[in-house]
Formats: sequence, C-alpha cells, structure tokens
Amino acid sequence: MADLSAAEARVLSAVDEAWAISRLRDLVAVPSVGGTPAESEVQHLVGDWLEELGCAVDRWEVDLAAAATAPDAPGQEVERSEAWGVVGTACAAGEGTPALVCSGHTDVVPAGDRTLWPADPFDPRIAGGAVHGRGSCDMKAGVVAALAALAAVRTAGVRLARPVAVHAVVGEEDGGLGAWATLRRGHRGDVCVIPEPTAGAVVTANAGALTFRLEVPGHAAHAAHRDRGVSAIELFAGVHAGLRAFEAERQQGADPRFGDAPYPYGINIGQVRAGDWASSVPDRLVADGRYGVRLGEDVAEARTAFERRLAAICAADPWLAEHPVRLTWTGGAFASGSLPEGHPLLPTVQRAVADAGAGVPPERAIPAGSDLRLYAAAGVPTLHYGPGDLHLAHGPLERVPVDELVTAARALALLTLRTCGMA
Repeated sequence: MADLSAAEARVLSAVDEAWAISRLRDLVAVPSVGGTPAESEVQHLVGDWLEELGCAVDRWEVDLAAAATAPDAPGQEVERSEAWGVVGTACAAGEGTPALVCSGHTDVVPAGDRTLWPADPFDPRIAGGAVHGRGSCDMKAGVVAALAALAAVRTAGVRLARPVAVHAVVGEEDGGLGAWATLRRGHRGDVCVIPEPTAGAVVTANAGALTFRLEVPGHAAHAAHRDRGVSAIELFAGVHAGLRAFEAERQQGADPRFGDAPYPYGINIGQVRAGDWASSVPDRLVADGRYGVRLGEDVAEARTAFERRLAAICAADPWLAEHPVRLTWTGGAFASGSLPEGHPLLPTVQRAVADAGAGVPPERAIPAGSDLRLYAAAGVPTLHYGPGDLHLAHGPLERVPVDELVTAARALALLTLRTCGMA
C-alpha cells in the first residue's frame, strides 16, 4: 500500500459500511425489473439520495419514441411506457466536464421461479456476510459503492478541484437504453468506471451480444402418420448442432484476458416454442437466442457471419434447402467495447484498489455485453470495477459480500480524489 495523504486517509475512514448496507437493502427492495413501473421508481430514489449528498441532479424522462427510431439506438427487449435518466454531479471548485464518471444500472432481470430462491428475492437479507436478493450483485451494490464514495468525500470535508458525476441508468439488461439516453443528453466525463461485478478484477474489455429469432418451418401431419409430416422440432435439432459447431469455431484465438472462460463468444438458445397439438407433427418452431460478438468485430460483420453459417446449415438439409429457416435480429444489440490499450485509467484504478486494501487486481475481459461499449463509442475511456461476482448474477443465489461492497466504495473514493484533484 502506498503512503496515503492525510485527505485520502480521512476519506477512507469516512466510508460508512452501515450506510452502504442500508442503501443497498433499500435498492434491492425495489423490484426494478426492466419495463415495470419500479424501474422508474428506483431511479427517483437514487436521484433523491444524490440530492441528499449535495449533488446537482439532472432528472429527465427519456424520449422513448426517439429510442425506437434513432439509428444509433441500442434496441430494447421489453416494452416501456416511461423511462427516466438521472445524473448527479458533485460540486467542485472548478466547473466543466467531470473528471470522473461512475455509471451504474438500476434495472434488474426477472426473478424467475421464486420457489428456487432461499427467500423472497426482493426482501433483502444479510446472511454469511453478504447481502442477498435480486439485483444485489448485478449491479445495485456497484451503484451504492459509487454513492458511498461520494458520501465519504463529503463527510471528510474534502473539496474537489473538478466535478465527479454518477450516472444512474436503466435498460442495461436489454440493450443499454439508459446509458444511450444519458450520453445523448450530453453527459460526459474524462474517464468512466462502471462498477459492475468483477470478482476482484479490473475489466477492460467486454464481448458484444446480439439477440436473434429463428423460425423453423415444418409440415403438419397426424401423429399416427408422422412419416407424412416434417417435424420442425427434429429439424431444429440439426440446426442447433450446426450452431454449436459454429460457436466452437468462434472461440478460437480469443483474447487472453478472458482467461479460462470456455465461451467468451457464446451462442445460447434461451426460448423455444413449437407445435399446437400433441397429436400433430409440429409445423413451426420459434427459437430466441443470444449470439456473442468478438472483441473488435463490427456488429454488421458478426451478423453476416451468422447469416452465412445458417444458410449453409439449411443448404445441407433437403427440406431446409427448399424451406430455409427465417432469421430475425431482435431486441438489444451490444457491440463489443474496450479501454484503449495503454490508457492510464487501468493502472490508476489498480492502484486505488490496492491502496483500499485489496491487493493489485488483475486485468480481465468478460463475455457479457455491457454499457462499456456505449461510453467507449462516445469517446469516454471506460472500464469495469465493482463488488460481486458475475457468475451469481441472474440466478436464485444472487448475493454480494459486504466486504467487497466496502472495498469498492473505498477504491472509488480514492479514485475520485486522484482523478478530480483536491482544491
């Protein structure tokens, strides 16, 4: 650990664990599933807290019509009647563009089958040194870490030379609506940290992800004479096997920052619907899936590669050669993103984490899409560092260790002082 200045030591001491736990439990208790009214409710709650911390807060209703038609909009997978953007900027001696942005999403995925959860997913509880509940890890703990860092700077009485901002965004889970709207409104920063769960690492790149729909045509017949029909389900088995082979090819030469991740550019079939009668050969199958985009790969090129492989799979089957699978690109579109090679934000964050008491974190890449690519595309150097482990996200055992929450808050507090400077 480096020698800390008196102000840095004071700020570290001001990080309030009880305050952070309380705020995290309050956030988890809001069931802010994408597309529900609670998605807006949670944004206003964060906006209120930012005002309590002395920030100048910009709240606005996102133009959903523009988000549905703008050529650069990231797409959405849920229907929304409203969405809100919230940005809080901490006052500083100097004005202008914030030296640092912490951006975090407040939306969560559905809880799924609640019988698989140890308890109510939206009734946050503390057990085993961790806060449990939907969104605790992905990524409400990260949002709270950013807020706790601001609170510590304020409590320590440190005045910043340049502003720091917190962007609270929605719609990250289904494409990035909130980050897109925030950047479109003109909010920027010299650098950005997204406190997504990184399991103690610093993430400098993320793969992209595209959602797609396959419609497989068959031919109906009475089940007693199924040989007269063509089962869309059986056809899909061959299509799926072909996509698995395509997936394996796309993993070759993956960036070493992915470590031992077996599928940095995975293809997943998440929904399958087929048939309308048990005694009929199914004449149609619809499958929705997710397709990984390689680092640095243009989204259009990724789509073309998928389309060509699907066409080849169809051409190899006598029925599908005459009745090809229909492919539609649906929902969100995540390009890949990365921090520019050699950018000083990486070592600066690594030093802040080490000085917060966690050791020097390794550099990694993740196979999941995120808002990183939107900030990077807007010219804001961005990386991930935050509490929790992504492996626990979206599942019934979601939780975040309290010590990781506190460490992240301490690291972000130090980073704030070191990027914004002290007046």
